[in-house]
Amino acid sequence: MKEILELLNNKRIECKMIKHKKVYTIEEIKDINLDKEGIIPKNIFLRNANGKVHYLVTCHPDKKIDIKSLASNLNSTHLSFASTDRLKKYLNVEKGSVSPLGFIYDKNSEVIFVFDKELINKTIGVHPNRNNCTIFINFKTLVKLIEDHGNEIVYLNI
Repeated sequence: MKEILELLNNKRIECKMIKHKKVYTIEEIKDINLDKEGIIPKNIFLRNANGKVHYLVTCHPDKKIDIKSLASNLNSTHLSFASTDRLKKYLNVEKGSVSPLGFIYDKNSEVIFVFDKELINKTIGVHPNRNNCTIFINFKTLVKLIEDHGNEIVYLNI
């Protein structure tokens, strides 16, 4: 988390951080009214069939992600949830703390970030790789940080 906060500060990124109890689901976020500050997207970390391609999918919290359809839209082989070891290796997070801010730990920019088009032009709330606080940031600003890091970004209607 320290590295993320330093990056945001060094780049003078306008954002708001709120500390709260640990949350693991969208329902828990809604229970503490955290979503009144902006959209708290759903994040899932997936891998392709041979485990060589990884995707962080970020979408509107009310949407269901059809993984089979997503694989087709990404021209990917079968997708499945990545292991906790892969979460740690690529994004330096544990289950329940998956966040697009994890890009900072993807040293070789290997993860492909897949964003729901519905998030464009919104303020979104993402964990700084801990699920006991949330950073609210402009979506376009977040995307620019990820692009500057060198990761591929895909936009889809999810």
